[in-house]
Amino acid sequence: MPDEDIDNSDIPEPTPEQFARAVARHGLKPLPRKQQLTLRIDADVLQWFKEGGRGYQSRINALLRAYVEAHRQGK
Repeated sequence: MPDEDIDNSDIPEPTPEQFARAVARHGLKPLPRKQQLTLRIDADVLQWFKEGGRGYQSRINALLRAYVEAHRQGK
């Protein structure tokens, strides 16, 4: 089907905020799958991350990933 025959009328235009949060991943390695777990974290540490707003779990994950990468390089 040619692109001009595709009906996109039911797809809303992204807001500037949505566009700003978009991530282009074309040509990049797929992200590793995430696994759900229960983890106990000190209340003040968790509160500090939550005060940063949405995405606090992703920020925790990013810090853990940086730690792992730093320690893998030392092998």
